[in-house]
Amino acid sequence: MDLSAIVQDIHRLNHQLELFERKYGVMSYTFYESYISGEEPGNDAWVLDFEKWAGLYEVWRDRQQAYEDAVQHIREEQPSLSKVIQAVAA
Repeated sequence: MDLSAIVQDIHRLNHQLELFERKYGVMSYTFYESYISGEEPGNDAWVLDFEKWAGLYEVWRDRQQAYEDAVQHIREEQPSLSKVIQAVAA
């Protein structure tokens, strides 16, 4: 996955996560901490949402790491923001 695709994916995931954050009134990292600690949804109707939300958050974290790794690799070759921007625009 190239840097441009990673950035686009992060934006898409941010939008999807924001929908859950607005619906339930908590940020994704707060939700995820409770989810991975095994806290059960307070309402049976939330189960599917919570599973999807957790999955999206995990993919978002993976993409964030992929972005950081890609930027670090570019900056090792040429420590310039311009090179990073060119990689995203490519």
